[in-house]
Formats: sequence, C-alpha cells, structure tokens
Amino acid sequence: MRTLVLWDIDHTLLNAGGLSVDIYAQVFHRVVGRPAERVAPMAGRTDRAITTDTLRHHGIDPTPDVLAAFTDALALAFEARAHELPSRGRTHDGARAVLEALAARPDVIQSVLTGNMERIAACKLKAFGLDAYLDLEIGAYGMDGVERPPLVELARERTAAKYGERFGPSSTVLIGDTPHDVRAGHEGGARVVAVATGATSAADLRLSGADTVLPDLTDTAQVVALILGAGG
Repeated sequence: MRTLVLWDIDHTLLNAGGLSVDIYAQVFHRVVGRPAERVAPMAGRTDRAITTDTLRHHGIDPTPDVLAAFTDALALAFEARAHELPSRGRTHDGARAVLEALAARPDVIQSVLTGNMERIAACKLKAFGLDAYLDLEIGAYGMDGVERPPLVELARERTAAKYGERFGPSSTVLIGDTPHDVRAGHEGGARVVAVATGATSAADLRLSGADTVLPDLTDTAQVVALILGAGG
C-alpha cells in the first residue's frame, strides 16, 4: 500500500516573504475602492476564510459573486507578481531534498493540503521549482472550503479518482506548521508530522496533539523515515 503525503505550503515548504499580505491589501483597495483597515489572520487558514473575514470586517457581504470577483483578482495579482517570490522569499532548509526523496519512492504519492487557492499555490511552488515533486491535480485548496479538516477527505477522493487507490488514516500523512494543520489532520483522518518552521513553537505543536514534531526538514533521512512511519 502506498502512502499519501499532503503538504502544507506556507512556512512548511517555503516562505513567500510577505507577498500574500501585500497582495491582499492591494486587491482589496482595487476591488472595494478604499484601503483595507486590516487583513484577517492568515496563518493556517484558507483563502476562503481569510477573504470572507476580511470583507465582513469592512461591512461587505461576502456573497458568492463578491467572493468570486475578489479571489479571481487575488489570483491574477499573484500571477502578475510571482516573479518577486525568489528574491523576497525562500524555500525552507531541507524541503526540496525531502520532496525529491519522497518523489523517487514508488510507495509514495505527494500533493498539497493548503490554505492557498489552487492558482496561488501553483504560483508559489513553481516559483521555487517545487511543483515538479507534487501531483497538484489531487490536492485540496483554500477555496475548496472554509475549514481545513474536510479537505483531507477531499484530497483522498481526488487521489482515488486518479490513481484507483483508497487511502485511510493509516496511509495518509499531513505535514504542516500550525495547530490548524494538526487539527485538520486529526479531524480529517490523517497522521500529522508538524514542523516548527513557522510561528508556532515545537512545544506548542506537541500540545496541539501532533503525532510527530520536528524542528525543521534538514535531516532528510529522518524526515522521510518519520513521514513513512507515521503513514504506516
């Protein structure tokens, strides 16, 4: 049986250098016609939730048409500024080596479970050349739902439709850097490997219930072994 490995993107695989916050503010001003007072908290949350909360904070009803217009503008803005990512941001140490090692294994399928909408996720990963190691067709993204936990089963359904294999809790591993990722894995039916590469400390990730906590992704052999061990 193969293992389905689902990666969070921001602060797990890479750091976008603050571009996301800049673009949210830029798009809000362009679409709404006035500066944003604030952008809703982003860490560990979906673009649908961030956009909805940001609009509501400013007294704007996030109807389907408004959400569609706003998120399309976000994606277009990100695509237009994706060239800034390599100079503003970086991949986290060890991330590329782990992705490459897992991609070389016939017993692993890798994709993403991310708060980013699909087009923005693709922009970020392509900017750093990480998309080559991941099957983005089977991932679950930030416009697929407000909350993360249901996205685990959605990714499994997409994987089953493409590969003809079913994955359950013992063969699904989610890797992320926030308590939101840990909750998504546990409530969605996956084992969780948490990495303290974002704003949440290793101690707090343990308190949130992560099955395994790592300081970073630099020890390729250890990370691969723990991911596969968590998967089976």
